[in-house]
Amino acid sequence: MSHRFISEDHIRDRFSKAMSAMYQKEVPQYGTLLQLVREVNQQVLAQSPQVLDAAQWPQEVNRLSVERHGAIRVGTAQELSTLRQLFAVMGMSAVGYYDLSAAGVPVHSTAFRPVAEASLQINPFRIFTSLLRLELIDDPALRERVSDILARRDIFTPRLRELLTLWQQQGGLDDEQADEFVQQALETFRWHHQASVDLATYNALLAQHRLIADVVCFHGPHINHLTPRTLDIDRVQQLMPEYGITPKETIEGPPARRCPILLRQTSFKALNEAIDFTDQTGGMHTARFGEIEQRGVALTRKGRELYDQLLREASGEKHADNASHQRHLSAVFAAFPDDADRLRQQQLAFYRYRRNPQQAAAAGEDLESLIARGAVIAEPIIYEDFLPVSAAGIFQSNLGGDTQQVGSGSPSQAAFEQALGTTVIDEFALYQQLQQDSLDRLFP
Repeated sequence: MSHRFISEDHIRDRFSKAMSAMYQKEVPQYGTLLQLVREVNQQVLAQSPQVLDAAQWPQEVNRLSVERHGAIRVGTAQELSTLRQLFAVMGMSAVGYYDLSAAGVPVHSTAFRPVAEASLQINPFRIFTSLLRLELIDDPALRERVSDILARRDIFTPRLRELLTLWQQQGGLDDEQADEFVQQALETFRWHHQASVDLATYNALLAQHRLIADVVCFHGPHINHLTPRTLDIDRVQQLMPEYGITPKETIEGPPARRCPILLRQTSFKALNEAIDFTDQTGGMHTARFGEIEQRGVALTRKGRELYDQLLREASGEKHADNASHQRHLSAVFAAFPDDADRLRQQQLAFYRYRRNPQQAAAAGEDLESLIARGAVIAEPIIYEDFLPVSAAGIFQSNLGGDTQQVGSGSPSQAAFEQALGTTVIDEFALYQQLQQDSLDRLFP
């Protein structure tokens, strides 16, 4: 019997669109945010069409319209390992390791995302996935209670597990199976008003850390935010109040620049949502919000070291309002080159190179000469990953200002990878390969 399997890329595309539709129903303010981001992007493209690659304009506009990232938090190694299998059906691999515990958030994380250029063009959907670190819960009795609660739940439907087995056996899913897979997978990410614990347990976990309560006290690890991509995050931050949305105080990440780098993020404040506890009492829970991101060029290890150094320098001075925060950041980041030539020549950022068909290349001409006279075009490779300090800043902002420091924390990549069931992909190696592939095509 032959099967006509749906590609992993198109299953991912279906899932990301279904997830967005579900989240807009659950969090109507997210729909308003999408509208605002669409309008700002349209204004930017009308005024500055060069912000997108002219040669890939239709694909880039399409990608901008579907681009999302989400975030999910799970409690056990088994949950994380099954999520890895779920995301594999959608062509998403674990890229990068992020230690958020140093910033007072008791999790470590990876990003599930597509890695091939063609797959990213179809739909670059990413899920930032965090695993609770039980060892960072101070109270041994509470730690054991959390372990018992998590051991009793199953965040995946029985049918989803059957479809995962079917995918492994067949080597793919047909059209009908792919649609069923998307619907079953959505159940893992859906919001549940009914908590899985009593009020006293919830309050005990809340007192330890708000995020622990969010991970442990529900039947599933509801998607806690989705994030459209904007071309002007400062404009979105400025306009949010006009759309009835309360933004977080400051934009996370680097300041605004002529040559954007890495990732800038902001969000609207998390919602207070009614929940019912198992002891028939009611209460409120704060976890879910809407985020916005603006992406720039991926940095090399050398560039990232400079970025991290300047960010540490800037963090010594706190500003409550975004305007003064951005002014301070800009002053500190004046030390980071802000033009493409210096970023390339100092090997601070990754670029993709292609020939200009209207300009001939002379034999033996070097790359910089070719670029200088327009025979080769250098395009920034967009950063597809995340920043741990920014992620922690978003988490902390939406978990409340009274968030307790759990401990200094330390990276534990080996333990995370053991729970995951595989090693994570080094994001720097991915960008290096993309750059090298483009050079190999230039100089075969």
